This record gives sequence, C-alpha cells and structure tokens, in this order.
Amino acid sequence: MTVERPVRPGPGRSSGSRAEGTRRERAVARSVDPARVRAEKRLQRFLDAALELIAEASGPEFTVQEVVERSGQSLRSFYQYFAGKHELVLALFEESVRSAADRLRAAVAAEPDETARLRRFVLDYHRMCSLQAPLTSSTSPAATAPPIPTMAEWAQRLLTDHPREAARAYAPLVALFEELLRAAEDAGVARPGLAHRRLAGVVLQAIMFNAFAAIIAGSPRVDDDTAAEELWGLVRSGIAAPPG
Repeated sequence: MTVERPVRPGPGRSSGSRAEGTRRERAVARSVDPARVRAEKRLQRFLDAALELIAEASGPEFTVQEVVERSGQSLRSFYQYFAGKHELVLALFEESVRSAADRLRAAVAAEPDETARLRRFVLDYHRMCSLQAPLTSSTSPAATAPPIPTMAEWAQRLLTDHPREAARAYAPLVALFEELLRAAEDAGVARPGLAHRRLAGVVLQAIMFNAFAAIIAGSPRVDDDTAAEELWGLVRSGIAAPPG
C-alpha cells in the first residue's frame, strides 16, 4: 500500500467524520493563515524523512532526533507539529488510509453495479494490504522504493498501542464500505437490516489480515488474487439477499 499525500474530498465525496480533522490538518491549523503554505512544506519534510527512515530500517524503529536530522529542520519545529513519535507515525498511517480510501472510491465508481462495486473494494483493498505490496512515498515511486512494512503490519502495532486513535484513522474506509452496503441493500442485492458499521469492521479486518490465513491454518499459501477471490466469496455469501 502506498503512503501518499491525500486527495482532499471534493463535493459528493465522503471520507468519514472529520470533526477533529487529521493530524496533518490539526498540525497545520496551529499556524496562522499566511504561514500555512510554509507549515505544509515543513510538515511534509518531517513525514518524508520518517518514511525514508522506515524504508531503510524496514520498520518504524527510528528516533525523533533522526527524523529531525534527516528533515534538515529543528527539534523545536518538530514539536510544533507533533507531541512525539507516536503522533508522527499515526499521521503517516492516517494519510495512507485516506489515500487508500480515495483510490478505492475512484475504482468502485467505475464498476457497473452494486455487487461489482463491493467486489472491487474487497479485491483492491486486499491487494493494498498484501504482504507482497510494499508501502511507498509520493516522492519514492513504487518501482524503486525499498520494501517497508505493509498496512497489516502497521495496523497490528497501532491498533495495539493506540487503539482509539488508530480506529479513528480508519473512518474513511469504514464510511466508504458502509456506503457500498447501503447502496447494495437499496438495490436488493444485500440482506436488509445489516449492521453496517460492525460489518465494515469485520470485513476490513478480514481483508487486512487475510495474508496470515495460511500461516494460521498451516496450509500452503495461495497467490494473492486467489486469496482475494476466496475472501470475496465469503463476503458475498454473508451479505447476499435471500433468493426470491
């Protein structure tokens, strides 16, 4: 899955509750309006520096001082934007989730019907979360970026160490899947009365951690496309409207 600068939601697009804003937005909001462009650039330098260090170490095992030195900025400036390392990592996580939601929204919109849109969501998000798909930066193309932890590995750490904040970061993906479920119900292809939010959590969890299914079962690992289609079959069976 890639970590990119998020595409800002336009009219008719929902990325979940934004009452509190993302960490990027809250950090930049601390600057007065004339300084916001400079604040955005300084903030992005911290994010890019952290992502480079993550890539080099194959994980978020860096220090704040290393980020500061790599960014070419001051420690004082860092703490103007982030309370500490955990906020920086969460900011990267939020941006990666929002970027994923934006790309998924565009992908499902191209599908012809509600069932096809749900299937596209499951298959594409599974691909993003695959252990074979490294995270990349907007300044480090996928073809040349060194391998770093995937979304599933980030989620494991963040949902354990900062569950409330990490769960809030998932709001754009949860909102999109809820929209797709409601549309499928309205079209009569999904069972009525589904608990949309809880089901969204179950499905997102299943997609994200499906890469570990073969390890848990002690079975041979299948290719990612086959695993994604198998998972889609389970989701479709679970939500499909009864025949007739």
